[in-house]
Amino acid sequence: MTPTKPDWIVIANATRARILARERGEPMAVVKTFSHPEGRGKVSDLADDRAGHGSSDHSWGGSAYPPRIDAKRKEHERFATELGAWLERAAEQDTYRSLALLASNPFLGELKAELGPAAQRLLTVTHDVDLTAVGPAELEKRILRELAR
Repeated sequence: MTPTKPDWIVIANATRARILARERGEPMAVVKTFSHPEGRGKVSDLADDRAGHGSSDHSWGGSAYPPRIDAKRKEHERFATELGAWLERAAEQDTYRSLALLASNPFLGELKAELGPAAQRLLTVTHDVDLTAVGPAELEKRILRELAR
């Protein structure tokens, strides 16, 4: 009898992620944890200069330009890229059977956009919910409730 591959569940927000494996009849097990503390920093600490100020003439009114991309959002996208690449490599190695993403908004969309074709094929469920702060005793019940929706 060939061993079955587990279903993977990703619990994530823009600064933390846990990948859990779920096999039929077994409790969930942590496969890997990720941390991206840079995503928690203040924009002023992350940006290299003052965002969006400029003057094109010598009049009293100045011009303000929004930054092309907020430094904090850039860190979130960097984390989504790292996580998406890791999930893609694991999918290419045929490590898991299906993938569920339970992540905060807008990080869920950023992470989905970073999944490669192999991980996309295995993606079965996405829910906009942040369970990263839920303790181990409660986590499995909350995940099962989300997956049943």
